[in-house]
Amino acid sequence: MTQAARRTRRARRTRTALKIDVLVESDLWKVLPDAASAARRAIAEAATMLSTPRAELAIVLTDDSAVRLLNRAWRGVDAPTNVLSFPTRRAGGEPPLIGDVVLAFETIAREARAEGKPIVHHVAHLAVHGFLHLLGYDHVRKADAEAMERIERDVLRRLAIPDPYPRIGKA
Repeated sequence: MTQAARRTRRARRTRTALKIDVLVESDLWKVLPDAASAARRAIAEAATMLSTPRAELAIVLTDDSAVRLLNRAWRGVDAPTNVLSFPTRRAGGEPPLIGDVVLAFETIAREARAEGKPIVHHVAHLAVHGFLHLLGYDHVRKADAEAMERIERDVLRRLAIPDPYPRIGKA
């Protein structure tokens, strides 16, 4: 077997190693029928790129009201946000459940409009962002934020989605 064939087999195994469930909990998402597949594809690409071990996660497509309640209960912030991640470790589960990525329709749509980008691109970006949080990435410190953004850019580039981070003041 050639090197290329071995790499392809490994990539296929990695792609199928992550089980991604999508739960649509708000009818608002009906206007964006590609959202679920965009989020799933983006996370699958990130998992492949990062050689994520066999695992399961859920993407929850909901609205600002639901995200506001979650944000208040879990983070003490009484406001909606674009994405929340809830890492878990299911004891004895096969494959292990790594958590949930929750996306808020109105906030995502508003941000995409303000930034002049397709909503589905913003959904893909935020799905990857949330997935990276499930894997333990964070952006509290500048160096960690830069590492996280670099991965996000790489994943999105592979999906032919433009860089989501403006390069203000950079030549």
